[in-house]
Amino acid sequence: MFLTCMETVTKELVSWMRGHESSVFSISVHASGRYAITTSSDTAQLWDLDTFQRKRKLNILQSVGIQKVFFLPLSNTILSCFKDNSIFAWECDTLSCRYQLPPPPESSSILYKVFAVTRDGRILAAGGKSNHLHLWCLEAKQLFRIIQMPARVRAIRHLEFLPDSFDAGSNQVLGVLSQDGIMRFVNIQTCKLLFEIGSLDEGISSSVISPHGRYIASIMENGSLNIYSVQALTQEINKPPPPLVKVIEDLPKSKLNSGDLKMKVTSGRVQRPARSRENRIQTRILKKDLTGSFENKENELSDGLNKKRLQILLKGYGEYPMKYRMFIWRSLLQLPENHTAFNSLEDKGVHVAFLNLQKKYPIKSRKLLRVLQRTLSALAHWSAIFSDTPYLPLLAFPFVKLFQNNQLICFEVVATLIINWCQHWFEYFPNPPINILSMIENVLAFHDKELLQHFIDHDITSQLYAWPLLETIFSEVLTREEWLKLFDNVFSNHPSFLLMTVVAYNICSRAPLLNCSLKDDFEYFFHHRNNLDISVVIKEVYRLMDTTPTDIHPDSMLHVFVALTKGQYPVFNQYPKFIVDYQTQERERIRNDELDYLRERQMVEDMQAEVDQQRVEDEAWYQKQELLRKAEETRRELLLQEEEKMVQQRQRLASVKRELKVKEMHLQDATRRRFLKLQQDQREMELRRLDDELERKVHMRDREIATTAKDLEMRHLELESQKRLYEKNLIRNQEAVAKEMREDTDAYRRKVDLEEHMFHKLIETGQTQNQKTHKLIEENLAKAEQACLNADWRIQALHKQRCDDLQRSECYQEVARLLRENRRKETEVLNSMMGEEAKKWQEAEEKDFHLKSEKKASALSDASRKWFLQKEINDALEHAEHPCTKGVPRYQNGQVVSTCLSRTSQLNDISEADSSTCPSFSQRRIQWDTTERDLMERVRNLRQRLTVQARNRCQTPHLLVT
Repeated sequence: MFLTCMETVTKELVSWMRGHESSVFSISVHASGRYAITTSSDTAQLWDLDTFQRKRKLNILQSVGIQKVFFLPLSNTILSCFKDNSIFAWECDTLSCRYQLPPPPESSSILYKVFAVTRDGRILAAGGKSNHLHLWCLEAKQLFRIIQMPARVRAIRHLEFLPDSFDAGSNQVLGVLSQDGIMRFVNIQTCKLLFEIGSLDEGISSSVISPHGRYIASIMENGSLNIYSVQALTQEINKPPPPLVKVIEDLPKSKLNSGDLKMKVTSGRVQRPARSRENRIQTRILKKDLTGSFENKENELSDGLNKKRLQILLKGYGEYPMKYRMFIWRSLLQLPENHTAFNSLEDKGVHVAFLNLQKKYPIKSRKLLRVLQRTLSALAHWSAIFSDTPYLPLLAFPFVKLFQNNQLICFEVVATLIINWCQHWFEYFPNPPINILSMIENVLAFHDKELLQHFIDHDITSQLYAWPLLETIFSEVLTREEWLKLFDNVFSNHPSFLLMTVVAYNICSRAPLLNCSLKDDFEYFFHHRNNLDISVVIKEVYRLMDTTPTDIHPDSMLHVFVALTKGQYPVFNQYPKFIVDYQTQERERIRNDELDYLRERQMVEDMQAEVDQQRVEDEAWYQKQELLRKAEETRRELLLQEEEKMVQQRQRLASVKRELKVKEMHLQDATRRRFLKLQQDQREMELRRLDDELERKVHMRDREIATTAKDLEMRHLELESQKRLYEKNLIRNQEAVAKEMREDTDAYRRKVDLEEHMFHKLIETGQTQNQKTHKLIEENLAKAEQACLNADWRIQALHKQRCDDLQRSECYQEVARLLRENRRKETEVLNSMMGEEAKKWQEAEEKDFHLKSEKKASALSDASRKWFLQKEINDALEHAEHPCTKGVPRYQNGQVVSTCLSRTSQLNDISEADSSTCPSFSQRRIQWDTTERDLMERVRNLRQRLTVQARNRCQTPHLLVT
């Protein structure tokens, strides 16, 4: 099994990932998008999505099996659930086991099949083939609640938490899809059923909830796809709360006692009254936060967060928690998440300006390069100036690397950064922003004149000590952790905070900068990381923000934060449009000229390549011809040498042949003499062998004669006994054959009678049934036709009754005419039916006459067949009583019987013959065996022919009648 990674935009194959032997049923991706876990029934594998290489593999026993392995949201923890209900948590980086959840109680023990985790990764919900849900607290590592679903729920097929923008990831609503196809949404704190989707008639097969919890997509069991609106489903639930202030009237004093109802009052809200236990009054002192309702609306963020409180938290800890940083950034920047608008920008494809981005910025990760290319292209399609901005990749790359798995968020973060923190950057385009750099220089002159004078003395302008930091937004001089910490503060403050950070970075680095005197040293310093504490820089920024005079403070010249608009992105035209248009036209002209030049150069190169190829081919042909000529001369010389060698070899061969001929003549002479001697010896041995053989034959002949005489006597006795035994068996066989023929004949006759009786009965029944059916059909047809005519008449009559009184007379005449026509048609139908009935009666009489004639013929056939069978049986009995006394044939094949009698007489002659008249005993034995086999074969043939003739006569009785 293998996994394929596809590019969603270009539909191209990115990589293959092999390693699983069985099918993969679960894929989980880390929140950063760098790692992924694939799970099959026997193993789980951890993949690095930057290199598409397998990092680690989890092997288990085959008897246990894996249920699911997945990442916890917003953490580096891997949760593995096995089929034996064991749940382990692993560290993603080291893959060391962090903890194991204890087994559930035996009273509610179920086999876990499905799991769901809240967005903050604190609560794990597990279910299986039961109506119980187990809720685990992963921080406390214990089971804190068991929810029992309704009795109709027997098994849970899917679990998923419903996201909410105001719960900070601690989801409270859990969707439970059961075996009946209904998905129920339950509040896990109150255990209250909020709403449900699906029904028994239209069940849900699978379901998924959108990331923001606004829609639910469900695939129904009938194959349809339903989209549900969560807002419409929860309309009744999300009603506005009751008023906070209610008037409580005093009760009469006579009714007040210690057993009265008490009110539990919480801060700012009135609850229902509750009875006190054991008549004791519980007192609770609460401090009401009076400042909470008077906070500035500008500090209230869309996700329920407060900017002032976040700034207090940031100043206290120096940075936001890693787990919630992205969530806080999205809230601070108030990202609208315009999916439609972003998709329209992304659908325009890669911009021409960034087609060869990999040549200028060779990034190792192909995924990161694609995301960067798409983000820059979307920015270029949004505003034309970004296609000509050379530092835009440097500006966007840190955010692309941070949000590479969510391109929409990445684009909106970069766009928000450009609109707010890059104000007035493009007014002097394509030059650096002189006005922004002048602000930074004024602030630096106020706070550190010595450092500024040092820059001026060494001809170092703000384009060298300030602009490299701004165009890379400090990504070249800070590490990842330092950069994140810095932008926690940048996004939480006024847009002028970024400019103050440049000044603070120079002031905090004044010692090494004052020691630099070469321009190359200054360039190296502002393009590489330095030994500088970012916390000190941030503190210096806050000091500069507070101590800088208003007339030179950047916040007086920069606008306050403005979020992106909802639905469509704002128009960005804060740049000299004529310069951008001129550069665009010039670039287009240069690109067209370059294309023409490349086209012409390609044609010249093609022609030059053809000429070079032709020249190379000609040179190769001439070289080949020269080589062939040299090879021909070489081979001619070799042929002459070989001919000379052949003449010499022929001479040597002739001399060798003469020597061999002489030696052959000597050897032939010796061989001839040796062969003559060998033949003489063989003839002598053959004579001796023939003498021995002659003596042995004479001895064997004498013994054989004696043995043959004894065997002849014994065989004579055996022939006598076999003769009597054969005669007895022959008589018994004839009787058995005759009896068998009688039984077969009787059985066949009974079967034929029964079949004929059933056939005649079937014919009579079929004819009667056909007549009844035909008559019934005719009656029904007449009734149906009459009913149709009556119905037509009634319909027409009812229609005519609705007409005016002036047309009644015409209607009556029409009805009368229809009645007369109806009677005429009925008369015709009755006449035709009577004629048909007469024809049927005549046909029935003819068939009855034919049936009687057939019965007479059948009776005559039965009588003739019975007479024939009786005659045959008598002949067979007579033949069985006298099988050997009569030589006259009884049937047409009587020749076979005569042959049998003649063979029997031959047996008698053979048995009475004298043994001395036979040439040898073996000849008599062969004659006896042949006679016996011939006789048995004749008897078998006779039996078969008699049986066949009897059957033929029984099957053709009409021939006998004729």
